[in-house]
Amino acid sequence: MLRTREWAVGWNVARVAAGAMIAIAVIAQFVSSVSGALEAGRHVATIVANFFSFFTILSNVSAAIVLLIAGVRFFARGRRTGPEPVALATVLAWVTTYMLVTGIVYNLLLRGIPLQPETVPWSNEILHVWGPLFLLLDVLVGPNRRRLPWAAAVGAAIFPLAWIVYTLLRAPLITSPTTGDPFWYPYPFLNPTTGGWGPVVGYIVVIAAAIVILAVGVVAVGRARGIRRT
Repeated sequence: MLRTREWAVGWNVARVAAGAMIAIAVIAQFVSSVSGALEAGRHVATIVANFFSFFTILSNVSAAIVLLIAGVRFFARGRRTGPEPVALATVLAWVTTYMLVTGIVYNLLLRGIPLQPETVPWSNEILHVWGPLFLLLDVLVGPNRRRLPWAAAVGAAIFPLAWIVYTLLRAPLITSPTTGDPFWYPYPFLNPTTGGWGPVVGYIVVIAAAIVILAVGVVAVGRARGIRRT
């Protein structure tokens, strides 16, 4: 069933719907954050920069774009089935990894912690629960998977490592617009001012290992289910 044209049509409709749902959730949270900043007299430019410095936001924006591209491409080709292009399959594996990390880290470490002063509850659940779950299902049952080389799993680590470096360099230079602290860390487990650098390094190592493991898992499932390039 998973390789029939009917399944491919239905799943790509679901991809477009999921991409649109994630995009709407991001936009709703962005509007809420900016509106709250304007009402409270906070520095809007900093709020916007901080908003797009959350790993959650970056991973969800990337996932929405890739899902929409995958779905629209399928219908633009006349609903022809066949393996995804290498580039699309690779970035799909990467954003799936990032979304799974987002869901796991949030629900294990951050649930119940207000990361933004104007959090939209339904948007929050889509970004941290339903979006990641859809990407997980896409790996397991999505059509037209392509067998990727194992090197694709290594490539998945590039963006998270760059984000961590960016975050740790930027955070001490930003005054928090909500608390007035002379620093701004998007997530409390990256903040060395509370418990020192030891726990921060520990969390980074564990999360980095989780990213590699998840990326290998995503590629492995894709290789098991996928279509070998001819």
